[in-house]
This record gives sequence, C-alpha cells and structure tokens, in this order.
Amino acid sequence: MDFMESLKETKIIAIVRGIPEDKADAAAEALWEGGIRFLEVTMNTPGALNIIRRWRDRFDGRVNIGAGTVLDADFAAEAIKAGAEFLITPNTDEDTIKHAVNAGISIVPGAMTPTEIVQAWKFGAQAVKVFPSGTLGPSFIKELQGPLSHIPMVATGGVTLDNMSIYAASGAYAFGLGGSLVNLSWIEAGEYDRLKEHAASYVAAAKSLDIA
Repeated sequence: MDFMESLKETKIIAIVRGIPEDKADAAAEALWEGGIRFLEVTMNTPGALNIIRRWRDRFDGRVNIGAGTVLDADFAAEAIKAGAEFLITPNTDEDTIKHAVNAGISIVPGAMTPTEIVQAWKFGAQAVKVFPSGTLGPSFIKELQGPLSHIPMVATGGVTLDNMSIYAASGAYAFGLGGSLVNLSWIEAGEYDRLKEHAASYVAAAKSLDIA
C-alpha cells in the first residue's frame, strides 16, 4: 500500500513535538498500540534525527516514520538520510518539495492560501497540509473544495475528537494531530496506557468517517 492509500485508510498523522528523547520510544510504542500508523517527529525536537533512526529500526514495516517542521531542503536531506519515509512542512518551499520528490519521498507541505496550495501541488506534493486549520476552520476547507477538490488536504491544527467529523464533512482527506493527541504531560509522567487509550479513541473516530 502506497503513502496516499495508507493515509486515506488510517487518516491520522500523529505529530510528536518537544518530546524528551529518552521517552520517545515508549511513547511511540503506545501510539502504535493505540492504532496510529503515521508518526511524525518535528525537526525542532531535540534529538529528532536520532529518534527517526531509532523509530525506523523499531517500527520498520509497522509504522510510517516521518519528519515534520522541515523548513528547507537541507532539513529535508538530513531527515531523509536519517530514514524519514515522509516529510511534513509548515510552509510551501519549492526547493524542499522538489528535493523530496527527486529522492522518491512523499511530502505534505503546509499551505494556507489557494495560491500556496496550488503551488505546492504543482511542485509535486502528494497532499497539502492546510495550516493552521484551527484558525481557518472547517468552513475554509469546505470553500476550497469548489475549485481545488482534486488536491488532497490534510487538516492540521485545531482538530479534535469533537470536530474531526466536521472537518471530514468539509472535505479533509486526513488529519495532522499534535497536542490534542500526543499529550506531553502524560508522556513525561510515564502514563503510556493513557496515551494508548487516547490514541485508540482517535483511531476509532477516524475509521468511522466516510472520507472520499
């Protein structure tokens, strides 16, 4: 199953940011046990490259491991060298997108305006991260569907269990979930069972959605 098919099936990319490096493996295991199949560690997380390497060794074939907050082509090269299977950015940067495409790595760049979304798509993105969705809201994604329904959109920022179905009905292809899913206070306290159960709730909610 390729990147887009798998993303369409599972619908969730878990965004791990600022996690203590010594707790990253246990947290990832809890998320996997909860049903998460896409894990993104942001490049501004201390030890991000080491985490990517370890996660690839630990979860190879079970979880898609990616790098987030990939701001430029240099970050992209570092993440890919560490073993990232996909890249997520907060911005639309042509060099970064084309570097990933040339390396055969899936990339979901961040965009806000219709112009940025179309540019990201033309540069070779397989999907576009509509960010910040919490500010823009599901109605923004719904309005984009008129002219841009051919571009898969990943709603990121502000998506929760309570509004996931609204974003899906508005046209979101999948969701990038950070703090609403990956609770750092639970991880720091070693409450991995709680994290697992929380992830399972999101996975169940996502599977109940009918996303075209």
